[in-house]
Amino acid sequence: MSHVPADGLAAASRPLLKARRIGIETSQEFVVYMHRDCQVCRAEGFEALARVQVRAGDRSIVATLNVVDPGLLSVGEAGLSNSAWRALGLRSGDAVTVTHAPALDSMSPVRAKIYGHRLEDADLRHIVADIAAGHYPDTHIAAFLAACAGGRMDVQETIGLTRAMVDAGEVIDWGREVVADKHCVGGLPGNRTTPIVVAIVTAAGLTMPKTSSRAITSPAGTADVMETLTTVALDVPAMRRVVEREGGCFVWGGALSLSPADDMLIRVERPLDLDSDAQLVASVLSKKIAAGATHAVIDVPVGPTAKVRTEADFRCLESMLVQVAAVFGLHLKVMRTVGTQPVGHGIGPALEAHDVLAVLRGAPDAPADLRQRALALAGVLLEFCQPSLAGRGLDEATRLLDSGAAWARFQAICEAQGGLREPPVAPWRHVVAAEAAGRVQAIDSRLLARVAKLAGAPASPAAGLELHVRLGDRVRVGQPLITVHADAPGELAYALQYLDGHPLVDLADETVVGAVA
Repeated sequence: MSHVPADGLAAASRPLLKARRIGIETSQEFVVYMHRDCQVCRAEGFEALARVQVRAGDRSIVATLNVVDPGLLSVGEAGLSNSAWRALGLRSGDAVTVTHAPALDSMSPVRAKIYGHRLEDADLRHIVADIAAGHYPDTHIAAFLAACAGGRMDVQETIGLTRAMVDAGEVIDWGREVVADKHCVGGLPGNRTTPIVVAIVTAAGLTMPKTSSRAITSPAGTADVMETLTTVALDVPAMRRVVEREGGCFVWGGALSLSPADDMLIRVERPLDLDSDAQLVASVLSKKIAAGATHAVIDVPVGPTAKVRTEADFRCLESMLVQVAAVFGLHLKVMRTVGTQPVGHGIGPALEAHDVLAVLRGAPDAPADLRQRALALAGVLLEFCQPSLAGRGLDEATRLLDSGAAWARFQAICEAQGGLREPPVAPWRHVVAAEAAGRVQAIDSRLLARVAKLAGAPASPAAGLELHVRLGDRVRVGQPLITVHADAPGELAYALQYLDGHPLVDLADETVVGAVA
C-alpha cells in the first residue's frame, strides 16, 4: 500500500472551518484565531502561537495561531486577521483548512549567525525567500535582524543579502541608458529633499521613478509625506504609466513587488528602533536595483544626534555602499551632508509636506535650509547623470526651481497619480517656550523625532512638531521653541509629558526645559 504525504491529501479529506473576518489589524503579519475547544486544535495538538498553514482553494498562508476562549468564535470557525483575510482572497461564508506549517529550515542558519557564524549566499536566499513568502513570524524576523546588527555582517554577506532581496521580487527594466535615483539614509528630522529633487530632475528631462519607504525609526518617511499630497500605493503597471507620461513618480515601495522582503523587515525594525548598516545597505540598494536605477546619489547626514554620528561611521557606511553597488553595476555617489540639526520647519508627514510645497512654490517663508540641500543634491545628480553639465549642475537645478518648471512637473506627476491635494492640519497644538534667555548651541534631533512620534506621527499624518529656532539663534524668555501638533488631546498630553524631563534645546551653558507659553 502506498503512503500519501499529508500535503498530498485531498482538501476534502481535511476538516473544514468556516472563515470569519474578525476585524483585527495585524499589519503584514498573518494571524488566525481558533476556539479553544475546536476539533482541529484538539486533533492537531495546536497550542497558542503555533505556526499553522491556512488554505483556501489554491491559496495558502502561514499564520500565527491565537487560541480564544468561548464567546468570540464558535468551535467550527477560524477567525482571520485583516491581512490574512486579504491574502487568502476570502469572502463571507468561505471555508478554510488549518494544518501544521511546513518546517522552517532556514531558521537553522539564523541560529548559527546568532552564535557568530557567517551566512552563505544560499542561506540568505533561503531566509529572505521565507520572509518574503510570509513564513517568518515577527519574532523570527526580529531574531534575524538582531543577529545581523552591530557590525556582524561583512561586505560579502551584505552583497548576498542584497542579491537575495532583489531575487525575491520583481526587477523593472525601463529600457533607458540612464535612470536616476536618490536616497537619504535618514536620521535627520525634516530632511524631506526627495520630492523636490524628483521634481527638478524630471523637469530637466531625466527619468526618475522614485520608490520610497514609510518611516522606520523616524516620524515620517517620504512615502508618508507624499501620501498627504497624492496617491502613492500604485502597482507596477500604474507606476509605468505615470513614469512614461511624466518622467518620474512618487510610489510607496510596499505597494510593489520590488524587494518585498524589505518591507517586512522594515515593519519589524520600526518598533525595535533598529537599523543596522548591513540591513540599511541591502534595503537601500536592493530597492534601487529592483526599481531599475542606473545612477543614484545617497545623502548621508552626519551629526552628533543623527543616525550616522562620526566621520569614521560615515567612511564605513560609504565604503560598504560603494562596494555593494559596484557588484550590481549601479553607479553610486555618496554625499556627506551636515547633520547637526533638523531641516526645515516641520517634523511629521503633513508638516514636512507643507515645507516641500513652500519650496516648490517659491513661498517667501519657505525653509531656506531645505531649499539649499535639495538644490545641492539635485545639482550633483544632474551632473552625475549628464556629464555635459559638469560644474553647472547647481545652476541648472536653481534655474528649474526658480522658473517654476519643477513645481509644474511636481503637479503633473501628482495629477497622474490621482490628483494633488493640500496636506491636513492638526486640530490640537501647543507652543513650548524658552524658560531662560541665551544662544542656541545644540538641538537634539533624536529627541525631537521622539516627541513628534509621541504626538502621533506618522500614524496621524497631521501630527508632529514645528521647530522655531536654529543653531546660533538668540532666544529670549518666553520665545517659542517648538509647537507640538496632534490629532487628539491625549497624544498631545503624552508628548508634552515626555518634554518635561527631556530638554530638546541647549542655550549657552544652561539646558532649557520647555514651558507652556
